[in-house]
Amino acid sequence: MELHPPLDDRTTWSPIGNCPVEKAMAVIGSRTSMLIMREAFYGTTRFDDFAHRVGMAPATASANLKALAEAGLLSRHPYRDPGGRTRAEYRLTESGRDLMPAMFALFRWGQKHAGGPAEADIAHIGCGESVEVTVACRKEHEVGLDEVELRSRPRGV
Repeated sequence: MELHPPLDDRTTWSPIGNCPVEKAMAVIGSRTSMLIMREAFYGTTRFDDFAHRVGMAPATASANLKALAEAGLLSRHPYRDPGGRTRAEYRLTESGRDLMPAMFALFRWGQKHAGGPAEADIAHIGCGESVEVTVACRKEHEVGLDEVELRSRPRGV
């Protein structure tokens, strides 16, 4: 990737505080938050299931679910089992669903580079083939890292 002028002079420009990656990580940056989001993509909705499937203490699960709901990635929906108290289910919001490409990319990267087991796969329901994550421009051309440049944009655009 190439920094396009005027970004190539890094002594006069810094992304600190204005970088989309930095802002995204502020919302979902912890390991436990990402694992909760993984479970939400796998269909988990109930508190006890999140805590158990991610292997975290209830207090940690509660704090993460609350933060993800406040950030707008999950929404809370009340439910009540017969004879039980009212509790909350957590479901992906549109903003949470928009994390799908990033989540799938991490899944594939983990399989390839971090020794992630091949016990599960992400497949297209329509044809059964594995889902792959690619980078493409708006005209749908696949793009490699050596074909990308970072350009500055006027503020507010």
